[in-house]
Amino acid sequence: MTQHADLLLAAFAHFFPGAKTLGSYIDGELVEGQGEPVQLYDAATGLASLTYRDAGAALVDHAASSARRAQREWWALTHMARGRVMNDVARAIRAQVEPMARLESLGSGKPIRDCRGEVAKVSEMFEYYAGWTDKFYGSVIPVPTSHLNYTRREPAGVVLQITPWNAPVFTCGWQVAPAVAMGNGVLLKPSELTPFTSLALARIAEQAGLPRGLVNVLAGFGHTVGQAAIAHRTVSKVVFVGSPATGARIAEAAARRVVPCVLELGGKSANIVFADADLKRAALTAQAAIFAGAGQSCVAGSRLLVQRAVYDEFVAMVASGAKQIRVGAPLDDATEVGPINNRKQYDHVMSMIARGVADGATLAAGSAERGDGGYFVAPTVLAGVTNDMDVARTEIFGPVVAAIPFDTEEEAVAIANDTDFGLAGAAWTTDVARAHRVAAQVNAGTFWVNGYKTINVASPFGGYGLSGYGRSSGVEALYEYTQTKSVWVETAEAPPTAFGYL
Repeated sequence: MTQHADLLLAAFAHFFPGAKTLGSYIDGELVEGQGEPVQLYDAATGLASLTYRDAGAALVDHAASSARRAQREWWALTHMARGRVMNDVARAIRAQVEPMARLESLGSGKPIRDCRGEVAKVSEMFEYYAGWTDKFYGSVIPVPTSHLNYTRREPAGVVLQITPWNAPVFTCGWQVAPAVAMGNGVLLKPSELTPFTSLALARIAEQAGLPRGLVNVLAGFGHTVGQAAIAHRTVSKVVFVGSPATGARIAEAAARRVVPCVLELGGKSANIVFADADLKRAALTAQAAIFAGAGQSCVAGSRLLVQRAVYDEFVAMVASGAKQIRVGAPLDDATEVGPINNRKQYDHVMSMIARGVADGATLAAGSAERGDGGYFVAPTVLAGVTNDMDVARTEIFGPVVAAIPFDTEEEAVAIANDTDFGLAGAAWTTDVARAHRVAAQVNAGTFWVNGYKTINVASPFGGYGLSGYGRSSGVEALYEYTQTKSVWVETAEAPPTAFGYL
């Protein structure tokens, strides 16, 4: 094995002592896959790293049976008891921040400074939903009859959650916490490229008190494990985070079984800067909005709309800052931007930069030339972009921002909404009335005013249009993971009957 493979396996063995390879976590055990080999690569060097075997469709039935059994056990507990366990899980995660962050950084190529923060946020997710376990309940309906009519919020059952490679541990916690808070069992299918921290999180949660088998992690390909899980009779809901094209295929497959979905898909979000804004703060935040995480974020501020009166000045500020951002090895504490996760995505990002230049955009920062070794892309600012260019319409999912000028508020809103996506957006202005007008008119599931990319588990998150449907956090996520039962109890001493004979 390579040095990276050795480091990765050593970090994994912290959670699974003695582990010699990667596997799936099913019914409390690390189970070696039965399918084809999955080859992983070190994003920082481009060299081959660890190899493991795809779980294979046969293991899906084992995982589903485990989840169903454990779900019944978990749902039988009192709501308060489930909350106490979830708080224990939160504390256990917080105690493992450093080893989890190291595993995440090695497995995904993300800077370790980012990984520490994301692991801490996962602990917050379990804490938040622990508090909801005994506070999310039904209602009594004042029906116009002699009945007592009330509703019960019951779990969906066993849910399938399919998460991406760009934020493995964050999206794992983002989905698992509300699902188990409401009494569900989970089949989690992380990206085959980044399964490590999802496996570790399931192990930590179980050791902290979740029933054995409640959360099962299937490591493998979407076309094998993912398809088999969607088709499994035990799965009652599918949650997917990823691209619109894949989301559409998953929704179609789930629809054949009349299984509902939550889809959290891509974005091409507009970060709108008006001439009266605090330009220095807006420029700093615009960099974080697109370059953090190497731009591999669905909510990245990838379209920078700037009022023409300050366009040249503002773009120059952002470009100057971009050139100073520290790009480097994931485990280096000084690194601010790491590599793109995988070669396929790296090739896409570089081809989009080249396409933007060919269409007439100017490189204010960054380069269209490919580097030697590793999937590193310099923070890139494309100036002189119009909204009909491919770089303004296609999700790049890399550290590349397209700067587009506008003249009026109405034009800014029109450009922001001239997209198939609707995940996020922002406006920078000192005009309070304008801020509210723009926030109301831009089609986006999340909108910031004089800020960007602030996300918290307590706030609902999801998109419009090709950015998907359903909500993945806040109290609204609890509705996604429960179903309503209406109960009618006759209370009249001698209720009338329509007909009947004795």
